[in-house]
Amino acid sequence: MNSFGEYLRNKREQQGLPLRKVAAELDIDTSILSKIERNERMATKEMLPIFAKTLEIEGRDIQIEFIRATVLSTLGDLEFLAEGLKNVLKKI
Repeated sequence: MNSFGEYLRNKREQQGLPLRKVAAELDIDTSILSKIERNERMATKEMLPIFAKTLEIEGRDIQIEFIRATVLSTLGDLEFLAEGLKNVLKKI
């Protein structure tokens, strides 16, 4: 399973952007961005539009990847995850 941090690092590297440029756009220290890319720290949903613009990712695509990675990293080992998610989808 690819993590959200790995996804971001891959996109940043594809764009040829250094950590410092992306961190500056987010108004965070490069060490924090590095921790996000190494999954030592979580990105926030407020960061998503900035990541999308800076890394040239569609807003829809980055949100979907964020949701996928967050759910799997937090709940991925639950036996009834799929059933629970189906129930959530019915309610939204």
